[in-house]
Amino acid sequence: MGNKGLFSIMDIGSTGLMAERTRMNVIANNIANSNTHKTADGKPFRRQVVVFTPKFDEELNNSSKGDMQLGGVEIKEIKVTKEPFPKMYMPDHPDADKDGNVLRSNVNGAVEMVDMMTASRAYEANLAILRSAQKMINKTMSAFQR
Repeated sequence: MGNKGLFSIMDIGSTGLMAERTRMNVIANNIANSNTHKTADGKPFRRQVVVFTPKFDEELNNSSKGDMQLGGVEIKEIKVTKEPFPKMYMPDHPDADKDGNVLRSNVNGAVEMVDMMTASRAYEANLAILRSAQKMINKTMSAFQR
């Protein structure tokens, strides 16, 4: 593995860290707004999800090999979901319709917690990649100092 390979590993790990951090922030925002019955558009808060896409290493892909080399991950978009809003019977609520129902946010706390655990574990895995690469760099540097 050449220098570019080792630094590519660090690029991959760091893009993964940034992507998962964004994902955890979006999940936290979903949880924080799960009880928001009315936003600026007059509707309940809609759940958001982060969509990732592979990032290709342009420098390696321009090489003579012709193979597509992954360079990590990037955020394609933060997408607003289209799941329907659940209704709750609350006839005394100011936002209740004529039947006494209030539309609630489509955020499901259990789904968000599972997503948060998944994002947290992916973050930890990317951090482990960076730590391993750092150890390899340190060992290589100490070998040259002898």
